[in-house]
Amino acid sequence: MCLSSKTAHLIICIIILLHYFIVNCCHCTERPKPTVIIKPAQHVFRGETVTLRCDIYSEGVTSWSYSWYKDGSFSVFSDQQGHTLWSVTESDAGKYTCRGSETEGSRWSEKSDAVTLRVSERPKPTVTIKPAQHVFRGETVTLRCDIYSEGVTSWRYSWYKDGSFSVSSDKQEHTLWSVTESDAGKYTCRGSETEGSRRSQKSDAVTLRVSAPRAVLSVSPLNWLTEGDPVTLICEVHSFSTGWTFSWFTLTVSAGHYDLLSDSSRGAGGNYTVSSAALKHTGVYACRAEREKPVYKTQHSNTQLLWVSGVCPPVSLIVSPSRTQHFTSASLSLSCEDQSNSTGWRVRRYTDDGRLEDCSSLRRGSQTGSTCTFSSTITSHTGVYWCESESGEKHHPVNITVHSGVILESPVHPVTEGDHLILRCLYRHTTPANLRADFYKDGSLIQNQTTETTITTVSKSHEGFYYCKHPTRGESPKSWISVRDKTSTDSRSYKPMIIGVTAGLTVTFLIIVFLVLLWRCRNKGTAHIYDSTDAAIYATVDNDISTDGVSELSELTYAEIELKSTKKQKKKKENKENKPESCESFYSELTLQTDRGAGSSEVTYAQVKKKCPEEKRSVPGC
Repeated sequence: MCLSSKTAHLIICIIILLHYFIVNCCHCTERPKPTVIIKPAQHVFRGETVTLRCDIYSEGVTSWSYSWYKDGSFSVFSDQQGHTLWSVTESDAGKYTCRGSETEGSRWSEKSDAVTLRVSERPKPTVTIKPAQHVFRGETVTLRCDIYSEGVTSWRYSWYKDGSFSVSSDKQEHTLWSVTESDAGKYTCRGSETEGSRRSQKSDAVTLRVSAPRAVLSVSPLNWLTEGDPVTLICEVHSFSTGWTFSWFTLTVSAGHYDLLSDSSRGAGGNYTVSSAALKHTGVYACRAEREKPVYKTQHSNTQLLWVSGVCPPVSLIVSPSRTQHFTSASLSLSCEDQSNSTGWRVRRYTDDGRLEDCSSLRRGSQTGSTCTFSSTITSHTGVYWCESESGEKHHPVNITVHSGVILESPVHPVTEGDHLILRCLYRHTTPANLRADFYKDGSLIQNQTTETTITTVSKSHEGFYYCKHPTRGESPKSWISVRDKTSTDSRSYKPMIIGVTAGLTVTFLIIVFLVLLWRCRNKGTAHIYDSTDAAIYATVDNDISTDGVSELSELTYAEIELKSTKKQKKKKENKENKPESCESFYSELTLQTDRGAGSSEVTYAQVKKKCPEEKRSVPGC
């Protein structure tokens, strides 16, 4: 039976479809599932570059076309296996998936599992400095860089000083041993992932300050004093916290040796006070500060000269012109005047940097006898000048200041309470030299726009630092004006006279007592003269009458004695005509004369004149 052509054609089509179905079904496998990989990591920092990669492993398909999805939607415009996100931000964070389709076919892969990309701000390290950001020279300092970030377990560190990569360390902690001022600066750090490419931000700068605390010594009220004046040494450590204790020293300038004061501990609070200065307090002083936390000890401070003069110094330093401040390029004379011997003194100087100098060694200075002369003054001539003897005695210090501008005319020596004081402001380039200026005491204005300021009756309250100021010419240096107590001054001036009067009265009293004793002896009628050994004294008697004596007497007494017989003696003589007259005891008039002899403390001579009856001249010694 023959089939129609239409039926035959239908059968052929069915057979072809069945063949295609059988072929495809016999080779049918599970569709591949892609895998999404994120590099460098699923958690990245803002600004980093992230690469998404879709891997499909399937046999028989050599070429795929990729589709990317973010948070389930087809929002990633890329058909490449790898998709790059440049300089990611928080908006790039999300869940990413992909799917592949056969490039030359119709097969599709499954959709991959979602992989989450997290984007966060790059971590910012924190730098800490121990023990403190402000340390002392010689201490040990540790810098530490802390980075807090999820997903990074190991960091490699970079250190920067003052913005440059100058610290050779890749450790989290960097130690500076025995720091100096050169280690001071601003330190920052940055971290980079040890096994990756991620980096942190750079930290904020932390400043390390390294300093050497310096003890600074000052004196109040002034360095040159008179016996009995109070003075305070002040030791300070500027710009540092409290907690310091202080030690006090005297300096032997020639040897550069510091000697700790025996009572140094009483100045631990920073002030060392002498309530009544004595000559022994004259010297060069220094101090030193130390603390426990952190442990530190400063170097010795600057030195301060403390000078104490006697109430009545044997020599005076005369300054000409007679003022403490002087112009530059002017002549200046300083002379040591001593009424007894002015040739034995010389002028010396002490400077703030601790140098002791002779006048002759100074520039433009010369010493002639006891006078120091500067032909043309310069500012380096400023200093404390005094008179020094050949034996090393030092007296009468005066602070001399040489200034190129305005100067204050003030007295060289202390003024006494009740005195009249005039201060003037001088400038060498004006005629007259007196300026109309403002006058200050201890920083407070006392009189303005005047050629001179006058204190009619000086009192202790006027003691202080004075200076003057001109609106265009400038300001003078400060000068200390010392006021001496009038009572003590008067008592000091009268003291020698009181001593002399007392001594004179004492001698007069002794003479009167002696004369009274002589008068009593005369009235009594008998004089016995003995030396310290109770032996008879050497004597010379008129009419060849003498007494026996003892050699090597320590004291001899000279006396002139007139011997007169009394009525009682005459009666005895009449009764004893045949007996010689005795000369052992007699009435006399005594005149005492005293003289010094060589080799003995006092030599006394006695001369006896005896008046005997002429008919009895045969008696020995008469």
